[in-house]
Amino acid sequence: MGSRSTSLLVVVVILIVGAIFYLDSKSPKTPNTSAVSVTPVLPELPKDSVADVPRTISREGKAKQYPLAKEIVNPSGFINTGLNPDGSAKSVTIQSLIGKKVVLLDIWTYSCINCQRTLPYLKDWYEKYKDQGLEIIGLHAPEFEFEKDYANVSAAVEKLGVTWPVVLDNDFGTARSYGMRYWPEEYLIDIDGYIVHKSVGEGGYDETEAKIQELLNERMKVLGLSAQVKASISKIDAPAPQSGSPETYFGSARNEYLGNGISGRSGEQTFTLPSAFQANALYLGGLWNIQNEYAENKSDGASIVFKYKAKEVYFVASSKSGARVKIYSDGKPVGDTKGDDVAADGTVFIKEDRLYKIIKNSDVSEHTIKIEIESAGLKAYTFTFG
Repeated sequence: MGSRSTSLLVVVVILIVGAIFYLDSKSPKTPNTSAVSVTPVLPELPKDSVADVPRTISREGKAKQYPLAKEIVNPSGFINTGLNPDGSAKSVTIQSLIGKKVVLLDIWTYSCINCQRTLPYLKDWYEKYKDQGLEIIGLHAPEFEFEKDYANVSAAVEKLGVTWPVVLDNDFGTARSYGMRYWPEEYLIDIDGYIVHKSVGEGGYDETEAKIQELLNERMKVLGLSAQVKASISKIDAPAPQSGSPETYFGSARNEYLGNGISGRSGEQTFTLPSAFQANALYLGGLWNIQNEYAENKSDGASIVFKYKAKEVYFVASSKSGARVKIYSDGKPVGDTKGDDVAADGTVFIKEDRLYKIIKNSDVSEHTIKIEIESAGLKAYTFTFG
């Protein structure tokens, strides 16, 4: 091989190594934590019980069919777990519940509308079954940086009426060990510590509750209790997702639906609204500072326009000093279709880092929403639809 060929090969190798290093620097970093599986525990049985109580599936069969639950690793905080003598929050582990309880692990985040729409079912199940052996653990895996803040999560838990233990999983150490990919995801863990049921997203509530009842009855049998869970499947009048529009992000990391700018570009940019709007495209007006997770308006009177097809519109936003916005639907101030967070005059005062309910139509239909922002300082994260 000549010197020219050798030099060319060296250059190619350097370029490949450089490309690999660059791509690695841009990829999400997995926390340096090791997932630990729980250890099955043989429950303490009454003296007149046999050691090998019949199960729905034998222990050997479960070991072949189901994975063991993973323990909580590197938690960032606990809510609804009670206090230690020093005033700190008590911790909670999955291992401490094995052999005693059936566990529903709910992986969620508080500004996610899909997660919020599962709460009526979780609340109902907790009320019906917590005294019959069910424990729910809410594993809070944040989508946005502001959802890592303990005070924000604590306030949301109280406002949303969540009464079961909540664990902050800010680095996703536990969520990743379960293979979590979407919000929400639910995992049912039986008395022996095996994950025997998984539900992703909204829906499947009847199947999940039937499985809860089956696992609780198995628990009764294993513990030598004569009682049996007898309850009908809950029928809750909760809204189902109905939308012809995708979740739409404002930040440069995921703003592929930006209609009048260059997606993926960060920094201050001036946007001009067009005369016509395409469906499912995000349009901004005025001066905006586009960051990774959000877009912040830097000028008074800035605006947002989106032509959507859905029944309801939700807006994840915040403002450090508070920002009043005016909501328009199809060119007119919003009226009877205003969402729960919109005042009678069609305005919303945005301050807290959370999801705001801004449009509630009577059915799934196509409309154009416009948001006018009185003053600078609003951070817009995402539109979601239902």
